Amino acid sequence: MTTDAEIQSALPALASGNVAVITGGASGIGLAAAKRLAAMGLKIVLADIGGARLDEAARAVATIAGDSAVLAVATDVSRADELDRLAEKAFGAFAGVSLLMNNAGVGNNPGKPWENQGAWKRLLDINFWGIVHGVEAFVPRMLATGRPGLIVNTGSKQGITTPPGNLAYNVSKSGVKTFTEGLAHALRNEPGANVSAHLLIPGFTFTGLTEGATEKPAGAWTGEQVIDFMLASLVRGDFYILCPDNEATRPMDEKRMAWAIGDIIENRPALSRWHPDYKEAFAAFMES
Repeated sequence: MTTDAEIQSALPALASGNVAVITGGASGIGLAAAKRLAAMGLKIVLADIGGARLDEAARAVATIAGDSAVLAVATDVSRADELDRLAEKAFGAFAGVSLLMNNAGVGNNPGKPWENQGAWKRLLDINFWGIVHGVEAFVPRMLATGRPGLIVNTGSKQGITTPPGNLAYNVSKSGVKTFTEGLAHALRNEPGANVSAHLLIPGFTFTGLTEGATEKPAGAWTGEQVIDFMLASLVRGDFYILCPDNEATRPMDEKRMAWAIGDIIENRPALSRWHPDYKEAFAAFMES
């Protein structure tokens, strides 16, 4: 595992005393990030829906960082004004932000493309627009400081391979991928910018979104494993932080993604991996 000293030497944005803002910070990957970064000496701003879970998370992080180094802000990321308020509170309390982790998300399935428009909009408002709102609220302020900064947006493999089962979630995470790629390009070309953007692509992870699981499935990683992998990837300068898990190796993920883009190149049916006429071809491709 990459040591804290190695991480902080390579990434000045994560120096002790700097500030990390984490949305969806009350559980799962977000809470794991908050605890790890607090242990590295960062001050933590936790944003999540207000209530007992956020209060409990703040207390847990405060036992590591100290009460004065933790700020919990009840935030609905689907509302741009609440992200603006979060930025004002974070910069007001700590006079700077060096890491923005846009991690808040939901996985509830609203159903078919022609069903439940309101539920579709709510999911997209959180998973996609929540990230856009975070970038709009924080990036101008981060750029204005001139200090090193990192933005990590949480995507999903489902936004790349788009498996059947939860189309709305796939759409939202496909949008996050495209948006973050464009954000990284824009930051590279912004004169004087010292901020970079990165796409976190978790594998099968045991979080609050893990449906029907009260304890970690054997195939899943923990949030802590995802954060360890994320930090090591950031040290390498990776944009795509493609996490394996206990079931899927990186070579497996690479082949699945290559097959997905091959649908266009080979003019196969949409989502041919799940098309009965291509079942044997896909299996042979994975074994090759």
